[in-house]
Amino acid sequence: MPLALGLIPLALLGALLGLDVVSFPQAMISRPLVAATLAGALVGRPGHGLIAGAVLELFALETLPFGASRYPEWGSASVVGGALYAVQPIGSRGALIVAVCAALVTASIGGWTMVWHRRLIARWAAGMRGALTSGSCDAVTALQLRGLTSDAARGGLLTWTALMVLVPLERGILGQWSFTGAQSRAAVVICAGAVAGGAIWKIVHNTKGAPWFLVGGLAVGSLLLLVT
Repeated sequence: MPLALGLIPLALLGALLGLDVVSFPQAMISRPLVAATLAGALVGRPGHGLIAGAVLELFALETLPFGASRYPEWGSASVVGGALYAVQPIGSRGALIVAVCAALVTASIGGWTMVWHRRLIARWAAGMRGALTSGSCDAVTALQLRGLTSDAARGGLLTWTALMVLVPLERGILGQWSFTGAQSRAAVVICAGAVAGGAIWKIVHNTKGAPWFLVGGLAVGSLLLLVT
């Protein structure tokens, strides 16, 4: 099957999860942990998708999607990361770090596409200003449906395009990969842990007593890790 056709199920999943980020239903299925696992399941390896999603979730902790600010679009990007990691053979050196980096790039681009989508809806709303200000139910419904449909198309097209570019690129990179599996995993863990730690500290450092709970949790977690 041609790559373009084989990616259609993943693109549809990316459309659904990209839609969940802001438009509908905002049910948290676009979180990396869920989205990447679903992508992995779609290609037959949900466990691989879960691993990629867990790493991406640590990066996503840094994102605070407030207001009209631009932030990474993790739904479609996590589909890309989960699928890229899941399609590689078990034990492939560098597969996780390449998949995570691909997802991070896609998430950043996805953030820009969300800004463009908001501007598009604003233009549509401006063209319907008369009907909207008069309280036309049909105008409101039409604008909502156009917004939902275009957002789904945005997420699907982003996912499909990213995978069309990144699937062959991943093969080429992994074919030349020279670092060991341990080195690759260490790089991913250090980067993800640093980002997640900074995000958590940014949230709790001004809360009375919270830093001590954070330190205590880290100590207990480290002790359990050593014991097991």
